[in-house]
Amino acid sequence: MERSQNLKFSPIVLAIPLYFVLFLWIVFWFEMKYGYNFNKYGIYPRTFKGLRGIVFSPFIHGDIKHLYHNSIPLFVLLLALIYFYRSIALKILIYGTLISGFLTWIFARSSYHIGASGIIYLLFSFLFFSGVFRKNSRLIAVALAVIFLYGSMIWYILPVKEGISWEGHLFGFLIGLIFAFFYRKKGLQKFKYPWEKEDYQPDDFDKMFDEDGNFNPPIENDEII
Repeated sequence: MERSQNLKFSPIVLAIPLYFVLFLWIVFWFEMKYGYNFNKYGIYPRTFKGLRGIVFSPFIHGDIKHLYHNSIPLFVLLLALIYFYRSIALKILIYGTLISGFLTWIFARSSYHIGASGIIYLLFSFLFFSGVFRKNSRLIAVALAVIFLYGSMIWYILPVKEGISWEGHLFGFLIGLIFAFFYRKKGLQKFKYPWEKEDYQPDDFDKMFDEDGNFNPPIENDEII
């Protein structure tokens, strides 16, 4: 028995995360090269100017250590998002970033909040809980890999370290969880044989044998676009 696979690796799967992270480094290089400080374009809660940070803050980092520590998990998690959830990846990334940024603007401390870590927590949470909600073996494996690689990140949704925007982490994590539930019926699903489905009729059992009498149930692709 064979079934088609929609999960195919294509150049765009690699290109988007690569270019996204590369752009972060270009922005940082531009700051260092020409003496700019873009921190003022970050999220500053409850101020009109601070609203622009909802869009700009993920591209701004305080120093090279901050940027370096964000680059690897951002690349890995964004790659996983696009590969396994290609049809909804941009929605998760764009809407999740805007909503979590807006919540940070409303509720966070009066300070500049910068960096892509909010997106990292958004992706981390979405990938993990999506695997749990969908009960798909491949996605559960992805969820376990995510928690194995970045599980220690969970502590930083709490104010455990001074100078870290834990509020941005927290809202990214929460929005990722909400999106995982909201989009749980989009993308890869738990595979079901025909007789496991609600609309299955016992009379359909005869149709599962081919003309030679071999048992050959129709298997649908387990990716829903």
